[in-house]
Amino acid sequence: MNSRSNIPVPPCRDLREWLRYLEAMDKLAVARPELSLRHEIAAVAKVLEQERTVLFPAPDNHSIPVVANILTGRAHAAEAMKVPENDLLGRFQEAVRNPIAPIEVNKAPVQEIVHRQVDIGNQLPVPTHNELDSGPYITAGLLIARNPKSGVQNVSIHRCQLAGPDKITALLLPRNTLAYMDMAEESGQALEIAIVIGVDPCTFLASQAIMPLDWDEMGIAGALHGSPVEVVKCLSNDVRVPARAEIVLEGRILPDVREPDGPFGEFPQYYGSSDEAHVIQIDAITHRPDPLYHTITGGALEHLIMGGIPREATLLEHLQNSFPNVLDVHLSPGGVCRYHFIIKIDKQSDGQPKNIIMAAFGGHYDIKQVVIVDRDVDIFDPDEVQWAVSTRFQASKDLIVVTDAQGSKLDPSADNGITAKMGLDATAPLTGDQGEYTKIRVPGEDDVDLGEVLDDNPSAVLAQLIS
Repeated sequence: MNSRSNIPVPPCRDLREWLRYLEAMDKLAVARPELSLRHEIAAVAKVLEQERTVLFPAPDNHSIPVVANILTGRAHAAEAMKVPENDLLGRFQEAVRNPIAPIEVNKAPVQEIVHRQVDIGNQLPVPTHNELDSGPYITAGLLIARNPKSGVQNVSIHRCQLAGPDKITALLLPRNTLAYMDMAEESGQALEIAIVIGVDPCTFLASQAIMPLDWDEMGIAGALHGSPVEVVKCLSNDVRVPARAEIVLEGRILPDVREPDGPFGEFPQYYGSSDEAHVIQIDAITHRPDPLYHTITGGALEHLIMGGIPREATLLEHLQNSFPNVLDVHLSPGGVCRYHFIIKIDKQSDGQPKNIIMAAFGGHYDIKQVVIVDRDVDIFDPDEVQWAVSTRFQASKDLIVVTDAQGSKLDPSADNGITAKMGLDATAPLTGDQGEYTKIRVPGEDDVDLGEVLDDNPSAVLAQLIS
């Protein structure tokens, strides 16, 4: 809030505005120039991943700087949305319920510089992150595709490996982009796409919402901003892209063409194996003058946070549509912000947690383990969740196991995405002696002011008491 006027400050509208804000708040680190794009940038970013956004000038003497860690945690994401951390998911839910459609403009900063002769590896500073990655990958690019039948756009993120001067391979998992590609391939057509690099945090988070087919996530971004996102038509196809982005690669996913992709360090913090991937022909690159290149280190904290928060919000919305007594949810970092899902409820009946578990599995195929807890458990504290499981769960009656279900193809323990799922009801029973499940507490512990009760010269007191 603006302390002088109490008028809410709107979220930043582009990446450079966000970086200026971070610098003013002493949350931006600037590396020395000319660090290597191969591993060195990723190493520095990972060391600082919980502390600072990092700007890398002149990586490998390239004219375009690289930026990493634009979101370093939940508190950082809430700060980007200009809400308290406990309002983070509620704000995202509100944006999903009340999207604001983008507005098209004829002129955009992102199209001030145009490259029709494409050489991605020379024109852009694309890093190689993890030790066994098969090469440089675009990791923070929003892939925007148009439904070839309806024209409705979808925004998502896919790992994109440089495969030639004007060619990229993209691993399309069974989500909306692949559905659009299947439609195009059925008619023997290429799918028009754009890869957008360097957007503000709200637009980036909006891209990761779990939404039905033919739902343009730019509407969620607009709602998070409080006004429409300005978009501009690509120069070589009909895709509309954020006008204030830093860089856009315009292209087409080619029909019936596959090439090897990987290995690549993925969000489960293992290497996604080499696989046959779709091929994107890049027809043009446009960018702002003096652009910034955003990268995400594969499997690092930013990778998890970017995917976890939007999934939490949309899964919470999904569950509350049927179970209004679901209070909060969390995709835990230990579960790579995808696989392990913790749900806090105001329990209404002893059988209800099992119904909620099954609904959660239906919310997204990535979810592999669900733990249901009561409202007295802090779902963001792993020790409290373990405490609930250890004292309120009995495997003989509180466990659900689902075998041979669709899961994540990136889970190395799954069989090409076929996995087992487990639900744990770690809630206290509503019947019987409730005193057995009363959580102990010390009266007044929440009101203690340590500044008032602790002596500010402990050495002197200790010397008096112990001679």
